[in-house]
Amino acid sequence: MMRGMGNMQSMMKQMKKMQAQMAAEQEALNAQQFEGVAPDEMVKVTFSGDKKMQDITIDPKAVDPDDVDMLQDLVLAAVNDALTKVDDQTQSTMGKYTKGLK
Repeated sequence: MMRGMGNMQSMMKQMKKMQAQMAAEQEALNAQQFEGVAPDEMVKVTFSGDKKMQDITIDPKAVDPDDVDMLQDLVLAAVNDALTKVDDQTQSTMGKYTKGLK
């Protein structure tokens, strides 16, 4: 009966170690910067790994008072590009912990 308890304690230690590794990797991911760009690089945005926008740069050529829709489309494209990069890196970094889980 004691042998089973030893295995349980070992499993708990491994679980705590894995949780600490996951937390460290998530923290490192959150500290990373991801840049998204619109076509022709007229709009650039920077996000942190926890999907918080840090910066936006708009080329003055993208600002046309008669075509606000174009600027809106460029901002959307840049934001979506950055968020896709965050998601891809998150899956690459953290996916090993969820592989096989549904």
